[in-house]
Amino acid sequence: MLKPINFKAHHGGAREERLLDFSASINPYKPHWLNDMLERTRALSNRYIYWESLEEELSNLIGEEVTITAGITEALYLIGILALREWRKAIIPKHTYEEYERIARVFGAEIIKASNEPEKLANFVERQSVVFFCNPNNPDGKFYTPKELKPLIQAVEDEKALLVLDEAFIDFVRNAKTPEGENIVKLRTFTKSYGMPGIRVGYVVGYSEAFKSVRMPWSIGALGYAFLEFLIKDEFHFLKETMPLIWKEKERMERELNVKSDANFFVKNVGNAGKAVKFLKQRGILVRDCSSFDLPELIRFSVRKRNENDKLIGALKEYLGEGDDSSI
Repeated sequence: MLKPINFKAHHGGAREERLLDFSASINPYKPHWLNDMLERTRALSNRYIYWESLEEELSNLIGEEVTITAGITEALYLIGILALREWRKAIIPKHTYEEYERIARVFGAEIIKASNEPEKLANFVERQSVVFFCNPNNPDGKFYTPKELKPLIQAVEDEKALLVLDEAFIDFVRNAKTPEGENIVKLRTFTKSYGMPGIRVGYVVGYSEAFKSVRMPWSIGALGYAFLEFLIKDEFHFLKETMPLIWKEKERMERELNVKSDANFFVKNVGNAGKAVKFLKQRGILVRDCSSFDLPELIRFSVRKRNENDKLIGALKEYLGEGDDSSI
């Protein structure tokens, strides 16, 4: 008999379209070529999708050999196939993205929960273990430089372990630098930085031969293929245009709400996250309850456009007793 695993991950993103969604941490802007891309999808939808040529073009654009996947989620399952099913040991920070734990459970791995700080986390690294590390971290948005990650990288190298760096939000970090190392796999995605999480396109840096040997064929489909075509042609100009707009609003929200983050989202202590989420939802605003991160006093919210951010700032100040919507 088939039995389900005893774990359910929680994710952001509105299920009700009428809500102003701050729970999903994505770019609030859209590329000017979006409609053309959707039209191209229609032309591609009557055939099987092979993306080897696009993979080579993307590698040339990025400057590193990459393996295209259906978002970071597919890459995580591939890590399960390549490493966890044999090594059966996963080291995961205490307050981070839940999907790491679910993947570990799917592949029957022992789970070790440890500190979120790289230097302390390094003490838990064991031989042939898989270390999952989100950078910048979800939910708090803390980004660790290569220098700050050095103790963890050294421990992974000494123990012949594997460090999985989830860099899903790295495009939102100013002047971000990423470390190098033989025992490092980097997971990245375009769907957050391009504001289209439904497209499901990401890539892996490192161990390309291994990842390509186990990935699912045709996993990104016509929509993902068309997206990659336009992205490669765009050469990341969209990111260069929109990231400064997001950073400007991010700085304003930091001042208004007394929060800090290296990414495009924040956490704030509101005492009771469930109560705050309910209050904001009544005002048409959706934020993330961080109880699933074992942080029940915190909410997480993203940076959106200025007029949308004004609504969140006003409602949150009202909830915290610092003013009302009219003060904005």
